[in-house]
Amino acid sequence: MIATLGFLTIGLFLVLTMTRRVSVLTALILVPVVTALVGGFAAGMGPMILEGLGKVAPTGIMIAFAVLYFSLMIDSGLFDPLIRGILRLAKDDPLRIAVGTAVLTMCVALDGDGASTFLITVSALLPVYKRLNMSPLVLTGVVCLGAGVMNMVPWGGPTARAMAVLKLDSSQVFTPVLPAMAAGIAWVLVASYLIGLRERRRLGTLTLPAEPAEPAEAQAGQVRGDGPSASSAPERERKSRALILFNLVLTIVLLVALVLQVMPLPVLFVLGFAIAAVVNLPTWDKQQALLDKHARSVVLVTTMIFAAGVFTGILNGTKMINEMATAFVGIIPDSFGGHLPLLVAITSMPLSLVFTPDAYYFGVLPVLAQTASGFGIDSAEIARAAILGQMTTGFPLSPLTAATFILLGMSGVQLGQHQRFIFGWAFATTAVMTVVALLTGAISF
Repeated sequence: MIATLGFLTIGLFLVLTMTRRVSVLTALILVPVVTALVGGFAAGMGPMILEGLGKVAPTGIMIAFAVLYFSLMIDSGLFDPLIRGILRLAKDDPLRIAVGTAVLTMCVALDGDGASTFLITVSALLPVYKRLNMSPLVLTGVVCLGAGVMNMVPWGGPTARAMAVLKLDSSQVFTPVLPAMAAGIAWVLVASYLIGLRERRRLGTLTLPAEPAEPAEAQAGQVRGDGPSASSAPERERKSRALILFNLVLTIVLLVALVLQVMPLPVLFVLGFAIAAVVNLPTWDKQQALLDKHARSVVLVTTMIFAAGVFTGILNGTKMINEMATAFVGIIPDSFGGHLPLLVAITSMPLSLVFTPDAYYFGVLPVLAQTASGFGIDSAEIARAAILGQMTTGFPLSPLTAATFILLGMSGVQLGQHQRFIFGWAFATTAVMTVVALLTGAISF
């Protein structure tokens, strides 16, 4: 009964959000509350929700300050050279911009963190898409594909979880799937080309309006409150360049610290924003203006994160997740046992829409690995099969992943629209990597 209730909760949530009957925010809160009440869990619902909120609190804090940090970087003009470079190479062509989006995303995603990848790429590229009148769905879709494939790196979420729960090392899990990952990267470039080609046909090769006479750095100065009479033009230009250089160095240091995990991500972004605010906006009035300007973005994203905490808190607290995992394994016929790696690889991507990363890797994967061992299949092979789709091409589509709402919230795209637009391309990425994994012997059939 609990498993059925869990599947009903997930199914009802997906139907309501994908058909846009209710907002994702309200569905994340009300759907699990209603099903928990139906299941007789009213007495323990409060502690469950508090536990769920506690688990997502660090993510919410990190996202709030990360949004403020990168918003400040945009206002200061840090990304203007990058944007101009992409436009210069793309020559105002939507196809080239789509491919450039994929390349930029995969470079940024080397840090293995989906949240920071979305924050940086969307912050840098959304102005380009708006200026060309390109669909934001193209942006979220291509970023989704690029970040998904790069999430396979050993310090990324899925591979790290798989290695931890099955007590394996990267040579057993990641190294054998390197050819498959390379094929996935190639496919993402092909997919972004095809998506961009479709967008080019819709818009045509564009001629952009003339650049504003005032450079981006000067506009950033206006955001910071620097009036035209504050100093001479050459002096303002020197100050602006020095500030951009400082912001670039600070951002690089921050990203390196993220990769090396010098401190927890929330702490790094809190400190990074505080330093950037003091240097870029040295007065209280200017700092307050920044908060007022970007408060809406922060609230939209963080409220979604905490709503997701309510959702996962109830599903974990009621044991719906555990029972769903057991029920899922129970439906696999014995005759399919020898083909379990292939089955795991194919189903892992759509299952990322149903299970949280922790639920899949700490709940489902150990049971799958134990089941596979009965058929003489190595647990490392099941781990490799799992990371081919689960949280690699699936995580930027999952309503249970906090980073998804960063991507959507910053781009202004609805979850259902995003899923319908890119699901087929994402599943094709998993299929391509699975075929290569079979051909190279990373997984068996």
